[in-house]
Amino acid sequence: MTKPLLDLIRQQKIPGAPPVWLMRQAGRYLPEYRRVRAEAGGFLDLCYSPELAEEVTLQPIRRYGFDASIVFADILLVPHALGQKLWFETGEGPRLEPISCTSDLSLKGARAHLAPISETLSRLTKSLPASTTLIGFAGAPWTVATYMVAGRGTPDQAPARELARTEPEKFQEIIDMLVDATVDYLAEQISAGADVVQLFESWAASLQGEAFDRWCIKPVQAIISSLRAKGFDTPVIGFPRGAQGPLENYVRRTQCDVLALDTNANRQEVSSACGPEVVLQGNLDPQILVAGGEELDAAIDVILEDFANRRFIFNLGHGILPETPPEHVAQLMARVRKAS
Repeated sequence: MTKPLLDLIRQQKIPGAPPVWLMRQAGRYLPEYRRVRAEAGGFLDLCYSPELAEEVTLQPIRRYGFDASIVFADILLVPHALGQKLWFETGEGPRLEPISCTSDLSLKGARAHLAPISETLSRLTKSLPASTTLIGFAGAPWTVATYMVAGRGTPDQAPARELARTEPEKFQEIIDMLVDATVDYLAEQISAGADVVQLFESWAASLQGEAFDRWCIKPVQAIISSLRAKGFDTPVIGFPRGAQGPLENYVRRTQCDVLALDTNANRQEVSSACGPEVVLQGNLDPQILVAGGEELDAAIDVILEDFANRRFIFNLGHGILPETPPEHVAQLMARVRKAS
């Protein structure tokens, strides 16, 4: 059986209706997820339990029949595997012990630490429908480093930007270690069965010019080229959310196979600039999915019209919000499927 989303990327064919998946499609908006999360005890316990992570990854597939399933994990598992203390505060999100250098970190043991994620992927290759593309992922180095340096998410990533400005050699060591760890991590995910991998550059908007080139583009370029050098031709989705430079330059430099667009990206301009050979993904506003109704239908129709006659994956411009009514996701799926 074919996999529509993977086939779209691999082949130069435009389907009648675009394949669909949503970032954070397995998560708090689903009551069945909340039940499993309570059973697991804590968020990290859920991530590191292959059986439970498999279950929550499958939940939205059972409900909605998405064309792709993204493994349940978190971008901060990599610094955790490198030796940085990580925990999650209820209602506040992740916390790490802030660092300013790599002296207390090590690549040794990282592969074993992250082995449960590969096991989850391996389990999913057997439990997912044969037509469902399996997506692995990691955070891009700049984004992960911002959490490592600040110890938490920050509005403008100022702690990481300051370290990169005042002690670029130390910051470069952090980035280089993350590149190496991410290459190993994604290689293990692919070997376990991931059909596609996505790199989340959630904080691309905080860098411009030379800094964007050094800390965003070059690390992602290094990861993708290293995967290719290892013999993996697995498609890579790049998601430079809020990037202020030309997105076609990001694609050309990083050599990603799919460009995921955030909510504010100009679809028609990016489509024209990137050309038909680049697969695009996106970019419904998650707030409109919360609203539902006629506003949701209209927004979906505009996206479908803007991306008509090109290879395109329907998705959100960022992750699904916890307050999203599940029935609105069903409405989205019905509307996109109707496009065929």
